[in-house]
Amino acid sequence: MSNPLHNQLRKEFQLERLILFSDAVFAIAITLLVIEIKIPEIHEEDLSDKKLMHSLAELIPKFIGFLVSFFIIGQYWAMHHRMFGYVVNFNPKILRMNLVFLFGIALMPFSTGFYSEYAGRAVLVPSIFYTCNIILLGWLSFSMWRYLGKSNGTLTENLRPDLVRYSAYRAITVPVIFIIMTLLYSWKPIVASFIPALIPVANRVLFGKLKKKIVTSNVVSIEK
Repeated sequence: MSNPLHNQLRKEFQLERLILFSDAVFAIAITLLVIEIKIPEIHEEDLSDKKLMHSLAELIPKFIGFLVSFFIIGQYWAMHHRMFGYVVNFNPKILRMNLVFLFGIALMPFSTGFYSEYAGRAVLVPSIFYTCNIILLGWLSFSMWRYLGKSNGTLTENLRPDLVRYSAYRAITVPVIFIIMTLLYSWKPIVASFIPALIPVANRVLFGKLKKKIVTSNVVSIEK
């Protein structure tokens, strides 16, 4: 005869393994980003501060790519952390969705390096590849929020519909911004490279009021 307490502890342990594995993938991916930036190598006979500064200047696109991807991975980690704060159970489908999402995270160092290597040049493939990586992450984030929201409490606890709606649509803001960037890239590559800087502004404009409403509702619920 099965022990309910044992089954509950086993389920909690398995869920914790899922979260720890996910956190490890995020941590490794965000660390590998900087490995794509190689230290300038200048032969001793040619060594000078001027040449070092010139070499660093050539790495600016890679640093910009690193910063953009660092904050994107950080944003999706925060989303993942918030999402699984409501998850109390799991099933094969949410495991598969989470694994594909982590595939997108693990791919970020390569897609970032590929894009940064050719940033500002008149080639579209790196930008399209990078954007497809972001679209994958946004679509999986959106899908997981929607799926958990429709689980009728079998997988989550205290997950409100307004929070699901806010989080799901906020997850696709980043892919939309990058699609705009790619569309502009063939016209003005340099201008397009700065489009990702609009992500915080877009989130505030599009979802600022909804976030405030959700926070206010939560405060009221706690007071009751």
